[in-house]
Amino acid sequence: MESIRIADNSSKTLNLPEPVISDLQVIANATLGNIKEKYPNLLIFPQSFGEYGDNLGSQYICSLNDKTIRTGNLMGFVGCNFTELSICSRFSNNNGNDFFLHYLLQKVLCQYVFDWKHSYNEITIFDFLIYLFPYYLNKALSQGLFREYRKFYYNDSKVKGSIDVNKHIQLNVPFAGKIAYSTREYSYDNRITQLIRHTIEYIKTLSFGENLLLGQETRENIRIIIDNTPSYSNHDLHKVFRENLRETQHPYYTEYTPLQKICLQILRHEGLKYDDDSHNQVYGILFDGAWLWEEYIAGVLQDNFAHYTSENSNFKLLECGGKEKQKIIPDYISKDNKIVADAKYIPLSKNYSYGEERAAAIYYKTIMYMLRFSSKHGILIYPTQSIAEPKKYKIIDTDNYLTEFPFIIPIEQTGSYNDYCVKIIKEEDRFNMLISNAKEILPLNPS
Repeated sequence: MESIRIADNSSKTLNLPEPVISDLQVIANATLGNIKEKYPNLLIFPQSFGEYGDNLGSQYICSLNDKTIRTGNLMGFVGCNFTELSICSRFSNNNGNDFFLHYLLQKVLCQYVFDWKHSYNEITIFDFLIYLFPYYLNKALSQGLFREYRKFYYNDSKVKGSIDVNKHIQLNVPFAGKIAYSTREYSYDNRITQLIRHTIEYIKTLSFGENLLLGQETRENIRIIIDNTPSYSNHDLHKVFRENLRETQHPYYTEYTPLQKICLQILRHEGLKYDDDSHNQVYGILFDGAWLWEEYIAGVLQDNFAHYTSENSNFKLLECGGKEKQKIIPDYISKDNKIVADAKYIPLSKNYSYGEERAAAIYYKTIMYMLRFSSKHGILIYPTQSIAEPKKYKIIDTDNYLTEFPFIIPIEQTGSYNDYCVKIIKEEDRFNMLISNAKEILPLNPS
């Protein structure tokens, strides 16, 4: 097995055997939309679960040209045949730790597991998918406990279904007053809830498993699953896994589909590889760094800014004859000063001069939002490990300003993960104070 490690938004020249290059070519230079459709065992978060407003499908996992591999905003783990590619955050150190990605996932997906006592080194990048389990368990159970028809077999005198002649002859000759029959009944104890139960029991065996399941809502939902799976047996794991290889599609229980995928990936990672042996099998889990960064900054700024997504934004850009068109989704709008803000995961600190297409994605969109919301202030929030001050740009021939605000990411040293958390929490406080005092940096709107 060949393992390759590379940071996001970086490039690396590979000196690898041809079979490894061939494996990488399966996933390189192809859009996520095409890869996801072809290889369902590759989870792309959040696109796989239909939660992201922007078009992730046009992005690439990586590009590969003349043995030079280049990455974008995606982080995580992807494997093809006997080659594994780990994409860490560009803020990780050379010791294999990735405290920054670890912290983002906790804050965005699993906030109540903050004071873990285990060693961070026990967690591999692929195990981050376990973080998703409580998140999607709670989302699924919010739709109610999944139930579906199951076939039950009986042998008694209370016939209420189809008589099973063969079974009846086998069990009831000579006749003793009983009849063998079967019924189809709605049941909460089914292949989906059994899969969830097996996943819960596996997570409990992990050194950090109990802490992962500590949330009040999670504990209650786990109790519901356990109470409604009386037929559970750890010996049935392989059988339950096989029964769930067919993806669940239900018009009401829509949130159970991503939960089913996550359960399968968690158990598959434990060696339950029921895929066929065909060539070019792709598997793994990838997180969009831009989405994680946006959601994380939304939490940091929640006291000062409203966060908008495809689900809660009803803003339109254009109007004609009383009819509005062209939906827009600004990242954040201040609650008091009409400041428009965008989160940018790309390395703005590099002082690149971008081409028109890239600049449109980075700058023009924020300027458009400023125009739409009559704001003279726009800010771009980006992560960096370099000590930097906000950089204010005047939009030429206007009274409007665009300011790049750096969020300083702590440098990973030899300390523990908890030490790292202390440092980044201090930066959150500093950054919030900086944003709160933005009037001192940005000119005021004219009254």
